Amino acid sequence: MTPIASLFPNLTSEPLASGPKERRTSVGVRVGSVMVGGGAPIAVQSMTNTDTADIEKTAEQVAALATAGSELVRITVDRDEAAAAVPHIKERLLQLGCDVPLIGDFHYIGHKLLADHPACAEALDKYRINPGNVGFKDKKDKQFSTIVEMAIKYGKAVRIGANWGSLDQELLTAMMDENAKSNVPLDTGAVTREAMVQSALMSAARAAEARSSIVSRSLDWAETTATVAQDARGCYKTILQIVS
Repeated sequence: MTPIASLFPNLTSEPLASGPKERRTSVGVRVGSVMVGGGAPIAVQSMTNTDTADIEKTAEQVAALATAGSELVRITVDRDEAAAAVPHIKERLLQLGCDVPLIGDFHYIGHKLLADHPACAEALDKYRINPGNVGFKDKKDKQFSTIVEMAIKYGKAVRIGANWGSLDQELLTAMMDENAKSNVPLDTGAVTREAMVQSALMSAARAAEARSSIVSRSLDWAETTATVAQDARGCYKTILQIVS
């Protein structure tokens, strides 16, 4: 029988170092009563699957999630009825003794909903937007700026995210066209990853131009395959090298 030691020549009898990897220093962002980043413990966030316009069911589910350990809860704010319900949901939660921070998930018309429903803008603790879902062409920058200005007005954090499902298609198309002209073109996956990084950074720069000091950045994916997970790590490493 072959000795085990000969099969694994790199094995050592010395104990291996263990423990958590040193965290990157980041700027803390307060979301309601919860600090995110800046050395704070990792916070658990979850999302409701109710119709936000249904005040009672949404408040009940938010409270249940908080009781189960969720420290932040995201709700969809997709139309006027949902936006109008948000302050009442917040009020109902406080009646239930639940003060978990609420995050509003906006797509396409977030700028209008926040402007038309100031009570919603004030009740939420963070606004969640994706660069590809803010608007199109000439309207995009203006609508994005409106959201940031509302965040400044009410002292709220903004989550700027880039993911596969809501990547800025104008940016991606421009980068794909430029890549096609290159003598050494990159594969589609590499261009897409770079587009995600640039989308997040460009949006953060636009927010800074609006004099916002309360913006958090993130990259996230709904997919969980190994290939996508590897792409996620690559995007994170790239963006951290740039912003560090």
